[in-house]
Amino acid sequence: MLARGIYDLAMRTLVTGAAGFIGSRLAERLLDEGHMVRGIDRFSDFYEPARKRANAERLSAREGFELVDGDICEIALGEALDGTEVVFHLAAQPGVRTSWGAEFDLYLRDNVLATQRLLEAARQGGVERVVFASSSSIYGDAESYPTSEDATPQPISPYGVTKLAGEHLCRLYGRQFGLSTVALRYFTIFGPGQRPDMAFARFIDAGLEGRPLEVFGDGRQERDFTYVDDAVAATVAAGERGTSGEVYNVAGGARASVLDVIEVLGSAFGRGLEVRHEGAAPGDVRQTGADTSKARRDLGFEPRVPLEAGLQLQVDARAACVAPPQDPVAGS
Repeated sequence: MLARGIYDLAMRTLVTGAAGFIGSRLAERLLDEGHMVRGIDRFSDFYEPARKRANAERLSAREGFELVDGDICEIALGEALDGTEVVFHLAAQPGVRTSWGAEFDLYLRDNVLATQRLLEAARQGGVERVVFASSSSIYGDAESYPTSEDATPQPISPYGVTKLAGEHLCRLYGRQFGLSTVALRYFTIFGPGQRPDMAFARFIDAGLEGRPLEVFGDGRQERDFTYVDDAVAATVAAGERGTSGEVYNVAGGARASVLDVIEVLGSAFGRGLEVRHEGAAPGDVRQTGADTSKARRDLGFEPRVPLEAGLQLQVDARAACVAPPQDPVAGS
């Protein structure tokens, strides 16, 4: 536990990947709590930067937020970290399926080299804590479910390998230099604003546009889904009271198959949804399921949004974004 938590009084925090899906929600939560937030984002073109620009504009309108438009591997991190007490490191190159082949050099740069550079600057700059966003992908096809943090990591994708490397770097900087770090293993985060390459976002857009839903594999693969605001609450708590050097599973406990999710979405849309199956993607695990007892004990983690309610919120938010403007009613 930190000598003083980030709830004790306004603190200066830094969020990397602040314009992204989870990062922007985290920055909003910190601002709502009265903390100062400096955000870093390089607005990569992994998906359309306009979405992230919109998130950044919304944050920039808030008092207490400052945006650094830049790449962690290139900017002067000493200046960016000046005065920072807690770093939330969410910036990364995401995606399991695209981490193979020639793209791996980008994953190595953004997920490993950038993390090392940030940790080095943090320990030199006197940062009190670094919270690192890891992934359930580090488990691969786990030997048992629900999977606890002491399970042997065995990633089956290059992406998972890079996130595991980030965890190891955090531990090394803790042991060698006394830098306080906490790693969070996120399990399939969903909700409004989700990255467009992720399954829920793709399914919802297809449903709104009347297209078949593209499913990789047979659809019977299971995931432990986590609503974004629940993940954000755990992340903020990790900055305050997580045990230094620990890793925590962050999962909503809403295990379901892809086909189960499509059934829930059909109810949200009020109609059946056409499905088109594609070949299974390399690196996709068959199932995930987390033991979150440690996060519940140490972080007070308590998921509040079940899968059905969270999916409805995501459908409604996306429908509001893509709905065509309505003609004004005459005489109104």
